[in-house]
Amino acid sequence: MLRKITVGALQANCYVLGCGKTRRGVVIDPGDEAVRIVHEISRHGLAIRYILLTHGHMDHTGAAAELKRITAAPIWAHPLDAPGAGAGVESRLQDGMELQVGTYRIRVLHTPGHSPGGVCFAAPGAVFTGDTLFAGSVGRTDFPGGSHDLLVRGVREKIFPLGDDLRIYPGHGPVTTIGRERTANPFFRR
Repeated sequence: MLRKITVGALQANCYVLGCGKTRRGVVIDPGDEAVRIVHEISRHGLAIRYILLTHGHMDHTGAAAELKRITAAPIWAHPLDAPGAGAGVESRLQDGMELQVGTYRIRVLHTPGHSPGGVCFAAPGAVFTGDTLFAGSVGRTDFPGGSHDLLVRGVREKIFPLGDDLRIYPGHGPVTTIGRERTANPFFRR
């Protein structure tokens, strides 16, 4: 089960991902509106295993502490972004690490560029890209620690090899596919 909830003034995408068999789940990027997120968790009867952050910007982390208080799930971020992500964030995520959630695995892909500790999460049939990659665009790189070159290289080396049919669930905007972004995104045309 996968639900996209667009939250907050900056319209960030939060994702609730759950295993229908075990009722275990994760929340990715709870930027705001914790009550709406908890309602979706409850509606599907999920026990949240992790609260995962693609990066430490407030529009993706704003409701994490409240969600942790309600669900008792740990908040995990990459060590380079954890200090700016708010109280209670653990710097656990590392490139290549795999998290077991019910019957499926989520693999962590360190993709710096939008922020030094930016990560994407590869799951069966999907990749959650935060502000690394959007439909037709990429994340801003003018923040402290940002790097356009690192961002583009990370997408080319870690996201595109996942396969053209894989769906991209970005931090803002509509869902897309790797194939569409590899061939049509102006930041990757050769």
